[in-house]
Amino acid sequence: MPATASLRHLLPDLPPGAVTRFAPSPTGLLHLGHAHAALFAAGLAEAAGGRFLLRLEDIDATRCRPEFAAAIETDLAWLGLAWERPVRVQSRHMPAYRAALGRLAARGLVYPCFCTRGDIQREIAAAGHAPHLAPSGPDGPLYPGTCRRLVPAEREARIAAGAPHALRLDMAAALAAAPADLSFHELGEGRLRCDPAQSGDAVLARKEVPASYHLCVTHDDALQGVTLVTRGVDLKPATHLHRLLQALLGWPEPAYAHHGLITGPDGRRLAKRDRAPTLRALREAGHGAAEVRRLAGW
Repeated sequence: MPATASLRHLLPDLPPGAVTRFAPSPTGLLHLGHAHAALFAAGLAEAAGGRFLLRLEDIDATRCRPEFAAAIETDLAWLGLAWERPVRVQSRHMPAYRAALGRLAARGLVYPCFCTRGDIQREIAAAGHAPHLAPSGPDGPLYPGTCRRLVPAEREARIAAGAPHALRLDMAAALAAAPADLSFHELGEGRLRCDPAQSGDAVLARKEVPASYHLCVTHDDALQGVTLVTRGVDLKPATHLHRLLQALLGWPEPAYAHHGLITGPDGRRLAKRDRAPTLRALREAGHGAAEVRRLAGW
């Protein structure tokens, strides 16, 4: 059942002239959950007398498609939303994300990880943990730090030999380099203390995805002057890691507003992988934009 959106309780806390963004990945067609998120971001920008941006987070070239990117703009315009142009398309800016990674690497805050998912599961098991009982963070079981312990010569030899690897944030080193009192401002809740360690040594780049969501989203929010990050409450735990990256890279701190999720009849949040009804399908079935906005909680 869709949760009814209300911005009223957030308005006293709203930054004047707030700049918000809706940042979907073009891996499929938009559904009601996306509509709720876009309307939430646009509504807060309008209430603040600010600006609403659209960004396409298409760094995963194996799943993103141009036809889905075009459909996103069509659906949002049909809903009655307008956004500033040009639209930022992340895949066109990979050198910028590599430069940010380079800055972290130059300070010794990232390291190459050669472990496969199977390697990680075996390492967790060897430590005496069943995978479902291992220390866990927002993205699943925490990485046990296997490759963090490799000496530089071995890392260099593996890279020279062409071994596939990811780049991970050395969380202990990152925390030592960041302010000890990191926090973020959540609209309606005030300042909340950060605990970035809950994410462990997070992946910031992979061979198939040269920069992670965590790095790209914080980079682009800073670059585009986003002052209010709005997204689903399921992503609230990621904010702790994002604040750490902002502090390490000298990027400004936005405010945050995490909204509830639209769920299906089974109580689960709507998702592309579960074939949630798309906005295109609803439109083709004769539903008007006003009705779909209502179905999306507005």
